[in-house]
Amino acid sequence: MLRSKTRWIMEKQDEDKVLELQRELQLSPLLAGLLTSRGIDTPQKARKFLHGGTADFYDPFLLSGMDKAISRTKEAIHQGEPILIYGDYDADGVTSTSIMIHTMRLAGATFQYYIPNRFTEGYGLNVEALIKAAGNGFGLVITVDTGISAVEEVEKAKELGLDIIITDHHEPPSELPDAYAVVNPKKPGCTYPFDMLAGAGVAFKFAHALLGEFPHQLLDIAAIGTIADLVPLIDENRLIAKLGLQAIDQTANPGIQALKKICGVEGKSTAYDIGFGMGPRINATGRLETADRAVKMLVTDKPEVAEKYAEELDALNKERQELVESIAEQAIAMVLDMPEDERNVIVVAGEGWNEGVIGIVASRLVEKFYRPSIVLSIHEDGLKVKGSARSIAGFNMYEALVTCDDILPHYGGHPMAAGMTLALADVPELRQRLNQVASEWLTEEDYTPVTRVDAQCSLQDASLDTIDQLQLLAPFGIGNPSPRILIEEVELANTRTIGRDKNHLKCEIRQGEHSLDGIAFKMADIITDLSLMPEVRLVGELNVNEWNNTRRPQITIKDIEVPGLQIFDWRGSRSREERLDQLDGDVPAGLFVFRKHNLEALQQKKPRWQNIKLCPVSTGTGALDVRYIILYDLPRSLAELKSSLADYANAERIYCLFSEEKNALQAIPSREHFKEIYKAMAQHKFVKKQDIAQLARAKALEPGAAAFILAVFAELEFLNKSEEGYRLADQPARRDLTESSLYQLQRETLELETELLYSSYASLQQFIKQRCLKQAAQEEMVHGL
Repeated sequence: MLRSKTRWIMEKQDEDKVLELQRELQLSPLLAGLLTSRGIDTPQKARKFLHGGTADFYDPFLLSGMDKAISRTKEAIHQGEPILIYGDYDADGVTSTSIMIHTMRLAGATFQYYIPNRFTEGYGLNVEALIKAAGNGFGLVITVDTGISAVEEVEKAKELGLDIIITDHHEPPSELPDAYAVVNPKKPGCTYPFDMLAGAGVAFKFAHALLGEFPHQLLDIAAIGTIADLVPLIDENRLIAKLGLQAIDQTANPGIQALKKICGVEGKSTAYDIGFGMGPRINATGRLETADRAVKMLVTDKPEVAEKYAEELDALNKERQELVESIAEQAIAMVLDMPEDERNVIVVAGEGWNEGVIGIVASRLVEKFYRPSIVLSIHEDGLKVKGSARSIAGFNMYEALVTCDDILPHYGGHPMAAGMTLALADVPELRQRLNQVASEWLTEEDYTPVTRVDAQCSLQDASLDTIDQLQLLAPFGIGNPSPRILIEEVELANTRTIGRDKNHLKCEIRQGEHSLDGIAFKMADIITDLSLMPEVRLVGELNVNEWNNTRRPQITIKDIEVPGLQIFDWRGSRSREERLDQLDGDVPAGLFVFRKHNLEALQQKKPRWQNIKLCPVSTGTGALDVRYIILYDLPRSLAELKSSLADYANAERIYCLFSEEKNALQAIPSREHFKEIYKAMAQHKFVKKQDIAQLARAKALEPGAAAFILAVFAELEFLNKSEEGYRLADQPARRDLTESSLYQLQRETLELETELLYSSYASLQQFIKQRCLKQAAQEEMVHGL
């Protein structure tokens, strides 16, 4: 048995609605089912989702406060009043700022932009920057992707004579800033049809309202901000992302062209290209320095300038990656040294950890340990820390921090992510309290990640046509993930590790006459857990592997399960001890040793293996607490093997080493050989023990074979055995060779050796499951009755 790493939950589908979509839109059952399971369960919703265009965008003036914001902005433009765009340093803030810059240029405004420094100013509006803006003659400040919580800062701005227009998308606090206008789809009382826009989406709506026409030329930037900010790609966000990706393919923006080049994006752009290529590079500059270079790249009209900034962002991103790897390595080591009772919620702190990347490190810890995680950077004064938190399903991180309110001077966030500052001396208390909260809120099951399975199909159905249908659901992201497909009863063949660090698994998936390429990223560690059996279940994402103008269907494996007993064929291993080393892990294993000389040798080396227990052979004393079984050498009989395994019917794995033993007989002598030996005894009446070898040579037999025949004859009372040798019996009764227990045992031993040592893997697997475990279980049941 190979257990899945996650809990698989099959999404439910309304069959009536599936049939309606099939009928009305001529969709395949698979695609119709996927749509309904995502809440797109009417023909109208499905048409918009699959084929929506610019006509499906909502009127920007449906956003509360938009009319007032646009009126004040147009007034400033008409009067030549300088406008300050106040942005943020992450990818959403950078793209929001860039959208507003392009909008102001198109509108003929006099303006400048400002993005605070993460390290010296922190997030959001700050009074010092506003004082400076007023001193420089600005009368209007428009925020993008920030400002919804800036109650005190807006009050100070009003005292300075500044009008503040807030455009934001974050959750509003109970008290809103008394700004000139607040544009936020989440604002209480706002009736805008969709409240999940990113900051870039709100800026895009502002541009639409100010320019009086749909801003096609800004879709590319809006798509980058929307996808990078991980907002749900549904409704209007889907329109921005889908049309924006098409715009990126044809973009005239030198900055995006340079970014595509540095990211190696060729052909059609995807949400993956933004999420794992463009977005991280834009974010890197704000994480390590200031975000100014990223904005300049997106707003310049000079290709050479854009390329220069793109190269600098790429270099910063590489530096960021190295920084993350270094801090993550330190953090993981800290976690592994923690007591178990402090790992329900992980809290780690380190000196010199860059505040700009600790959120990424927290995500790494969640990915590795699947525990709510907080990573804290110790301030250079050694007195306080600043941190980022990431959580898991079922643990509301923000609500958990509320329970620690008295030791957290500043904190904020939402259920899955948060930030905080506190005194270094209070970190142990924070760790203790959060672990106590987790013990009350979470069950053991909550610590196993969930994989939501969208549909099930056979290997025959995993075709290019199917994959092309699934692509109609793209772009994929939060709220609209790439469909996870369950495929059952397949065999994994040609498994191998690939990649520079050999940490990825490549395989061929087979089901009958059909096959499919499979790849599992960062799953090379399970290759030793896979046995060759056609009972594998896997969940993955179907996609197309294009190489040399050839398109082949492929599945990216996300999780694997092998139900029931696994049989591992380790026969012929060069070193049985090295194999035992591989199994000396966290899972308790039981070792069966049937031959005395092997047992004595292993008992001398037993301290070498801490988690491998020697199992009693044929004792019937009850099973040891083990999940894996190792059959070290050959049993002497099938009965011995069955009785040894009788108590282990629930074993998850059996590893077959079965080293070849030196037997006196390589094969049972034929009946002709028995006749020849008997003729010789009838002629000579007596053979001394020391003459058996000579008798064997005369009959072209091995000495062991001749000795065996004589012993069988003695058991059948054809001969009389003495200390000196064998003598022909007087008038023996007719008996068949098969009446000899010695003959039967030797024949069974050789047949068992052939079955266990020289059979195919399929035959070995069937033999152990059917002849050993199944029969043993049945016999045990009968014995119990």
